[in-house]
Amino acid sequence: MTRTWQITDVTDAARARIGTARLAAAFGVPPVERARLTASLGAQLRLCLAKGGTWRLTLETGTVSRTVPGARESVLHAVVTPSPRAAAAGQPPWRVTVPCPEAAADVDVGAVADDPVLLAEALLGTDEDTALVLERLTEQEGLVEFHREELQQTNQGVVALHAELDAAGRAQREAFAAERKARTEAENARRRLTFLADASAVLTASLDHHEIVRRLPELLVPEYAASVDIWLFDQDGDRPGPAHAAAAVVAARTGRPQYAAAHPGGLPGVDDQPPSALAPDRPLLCIPLPTRQAPLGVVTLSPPGERWDADDAVMLVELTRRASIAIDHAQRYQHNRDIAETLQRALLTELPAPPGLALAARYLPATHGLNIGGDWYDAFRQPDGGVIAVVGDVTGHGLRAAVMMSQLRTALRAYAVDGGSPGQLLTRLHIFLHHLQPDLFATAVIARFHPDDPTVTWAAAGHPPPVLRTPDGRVRTLDAKPGAMLGIPLRQEIADHTVPMAPGSTLALYTDGLVERRARGIDPGIERLADALGSFGPAELDADLEGSADGILRPMLSDSERDDDVCLLLCHLRGTD
Repeated sequence: MTRTWQITDVTDAARARIGTARLAAAFGVPPVERARLTASLGAQLRLCLAKGGTWRLTLETGTVSRTVPGARESVLHAVVTPSPRAAAAGQPPWRVTVPCPEAAADVDVGAVADDPVLLAEALLGTDEDTALVLERLTEQEGLVEFHREELQQTNQGVVALHAELDAAGRAQREAFAAERKARTEAENARRRLTFLADASAVLTASLDHHEIVRRLPELLVPEYAASVDIWLFDQDGDRPGPAHAAAAVVAARTGRPQYAAAHPGGLPGVDDQPPSALAPDRPLLCIPLPTRQAPLGVVTLSPPGERWDADDAVMLVELTRRASIAIDHAQRYQHNRDIAETLQRALLTELPAPPGLALAARYLPATHGLNIGGDWYDAFRQPDGGVIAVVGDVTGHGLRAAVMMSQLRTALRAYAVDGGSPGQLLTRLHIFLHHLQPDLFATAVIARFHPDDPTVTWAAAGHPPPVLRTPDGRVRTLDAKPGAMLGIPLRQEIADHTVPMAPGSTLALYTDGLVERRARGIDPGIERLADALGSFGPAELDADLEGSADGILRPMLSDSERDDDVCLLLCHLRGTD
C-alpha cells in the first residue's frame, strides 16, 4: 500500500500530517510511536514550508527481517522528498520507519481535509494520542523520580559505606601500627634480655676482677654507651672527688643511680642531677656497683645518642648490679685464694738433709678455681735416726682444707716422736681425722728410711702408689694393696710394706694432681711418671736432684690445665763413692 501527498502550503501539510496519523492508527502503530511519528513529520513539514516549493510525502508499507531466522515484521515507511529547487541545493530526502503490528485494509485519508467531521475526529484522535503520550510521560516521570530517589538513597548508602570503610581502614591501620609497636617493643625487650644474659655470662666467667672491669666497657660500647668509666674504690674506702663527676660522688654516697644533664631524664629509679662540670655538654649516667655492705665503685656512662631509652637505662642498672656481684665474688675469691696459698706455703716444711739421703720437693697450686690448700708434703727425722717422708691430700679446697692439712701435719709429727711404723702412723691419723672432722677425708703415703736398714718401709691410705727407680734404671710401681682413705667411718689397721732400696735408688711420692687427667684416668699418668723417672741416669739424680724434679714436672704437666694442686717428693739414696 502506498499513499502520496503534494505539499505546497500549510493546508497540504496539515492534511498530510492528519492522513499519516490515521493511516498509522489503522496499521496498529502504538500511540507513543504514532505520536513520535506525527511530531517528527510535523517538524519536518514546517521546515519544508519555510524553504518553499512543492514537497512530496510518500507513505508505504512493507516487511523487514527480524532477529529470529525466517521471521518477518510489517513496517510503515514515511519519505519526504524535497522540491526540485531544494534537491538541486543538495537537500536529501527525510525518511522514518515505524513498526506495524497489525495489517489493515485500505483507509480513505484523502477526504479528511475537505470533511470537517473527519478533520475534527482526526484532531481529537491526535489529542487522544497526545494525552496518552502525556500519560506515559507522567508515568515515566514518576519512574524517573522513583529511580532518582533510589539513586539518592543508593548514593547515601555508598557514602555511608565509604565512611564505614574509611573508619574500618583507620581502625585497621591503627591496629597494624599497634601491632608493629608491640612487635618492636617485644623485639627490643628480647634483644635486651639476650644481651643481658650474654653479658652476664661473660662477666661471671672470669674470677679475675681486673678482667671483668676490662670486659664491661667492651660489652657496652658502642650500642648502649659512647664511653664507660669505672671507678673502683680503694680497700680503705677513700672517695677521691675532684677526678670524678659530682653525680658519681652522689651515687657513691647514696648508693642510688644518678643522671646528670641539662634536662631531667625521667629514668625509672634514677635521681636527676645538674649537668656535670667535667662534661657539661653531654648527659652522664652514674650507677653504683652495689654489694651487701657498701658500693664497690661507680660506673659512669655517656649515651650513644642524645639520651637513653628508659628500658635501656633499667637494663644498664641491672647489668651493673650483676657486674658488681661478679667483681665482688672475684675479689673475695682472690682474697681467699691468696690466704690459702700463703697458709699452704707457710706450712710446707724445709726439707732436712740427712746423711746418705737427698730430698727434693715441688708444690704447685692449682691455676683454675679455688682448688688450693689440700696437697702437702713433709719430711723430718725421728729420734732413732730414721727419716719420715710423707705426701698427703685433704679432700676439699680452700682455707678449710689448708687448716686441716696443717693439723694432720702437726699430728703426724707428734705421733712420729713416739716411734711407730708408717702403717701405725697412718692408722693413728685415721682415728684422729675421723673424730676431729667426721665429714672430711684425706689420703696419704708415708715412707720411712733408716741409715742402718737397706730397705724402705712404706704404707698408703687411699693414695696413688709410690714409684721406685733402682740403680740399674728399672722403674716399678709399688702397687701393694693400700688402706682406705683416712677419716672414713670404718675401723682399719693400715699395713706396712717393705721393699729393698739399694744406694742409687730413687723413690717418688706424689699426689693425684700430677698424674690424673679427667679424660684418661690415673693409670696412664702413673706410667708416664715411671717413664720420666727412668729417663735419668744415676749420675743425674746424684748430681742434681732438684733439676731432676723440674725435669719430671715439665713433661708431666705439659698437657694439664692445673685444676688441682700438684705435689712431688723425690727421695734418693746417694750411691757409695
